[in-house]
Amino acid sequence: MPKEGLPFFPSDKVMSQDEIIEMVENFAEMGISKVRITGGEPLLRTDVVDIVRRIKNVDGVEDVSITTNGLFLGKLAKDLKEAGLDRLNISLDTFDPKRYKEITRGGNIQQVLDSISVAAKLHFKKIKLNTVLIKGQNDDEILEFLNYTKHNDVNVRFIEFMPIGNSMKTWKKEFVGLDNVFDICKQNGLEYTPIELKGNGPSDNYQIKGNEGSFGLIHPITAKFCENCNRLRITADGYVKACLYWNEEISIREAIPDKKKFRQLIQRALDNKPLNHEMAMSETDRIIDEAPTWRHMSQIGG
Repeated sequence: MPKEGLPFFPSDKVMSQDEIIEMVENFAEMGISKVRITGGEPLLRTDVVDIVRRIKNVDGVEDVSITTNGLFLGKLAKDLKEAGLDRLNISLDTFDPKRYKEITRGGNIQQVLDSISVAAKLHFKKIKLNTVLIKGQNDDEILEFLNYTKHNDVNVRFIEFMPIGNSMKTWKKEFVGLDNVFDICKQNGLEYTPIELKGNGPSDNYQIKGNEGSFGLIHPITAKFCENCNRLRITADGYVKACLYWNEEISIREAIPDKKKFRQLIQRALDNKPLNHEMAMSETDRIIDEAPTWRHMSQIGG
């Protein structure tokens, strides 16, 4: 979260529950079977449980997941599970209470750890922890995250820091290569082997010998997965983003009731979906709007 915070959209600019469900129905008719609810922080919506339940009941939707900071998850986990939520991604960049408070501008790390414990007992299909490594902020905690998988059946996903909402100078100074994770394993005698996890996420996954959980590496910078990306992101105010990095957006909100127009706009977004992002510094000629997105990472959900 930026130090200065972020303004909330006026309520009339955010899609209603009915709009969201009708939009998902349109996507399901086009063959989409997996839906992830992200943010910002999706659990701030008071109707999030109803949204999950209604999405899960849409014909053709097979999997519903949420990415959350976990602060409100402990109170909502049981209701979300009963509503049909399949999987959870929880953002967790540090185990240090003081650091966590600084990173989140006031969050309580114990609430998140308690939420993970509550969710683990409910047996979601998978619980993943998203950890963005940043030099000088949490790169000294890699071993602690690896050790967390010893007795916790979670997948800790180390993610390369992306230059979204940050200057290139700051990003270069704070970037941490994920080979550091392997180095830490070797330095501490941790034996690991590659594993396959269900799903089609972008992480390369490994398990340390004797551990219940696993860890994954996501390389949006050093090992781009753009050509295999099969995701479309819809913002809270009703724009489709084919790539979270680029500024190119198409408004689809008004077209939701018109299935033909909706399909045309989505097809346009797909046709314009870039082969690459500037973070990989090549093949950017297909981008219509070459400016990086104006939205901050905490507005588009990572």
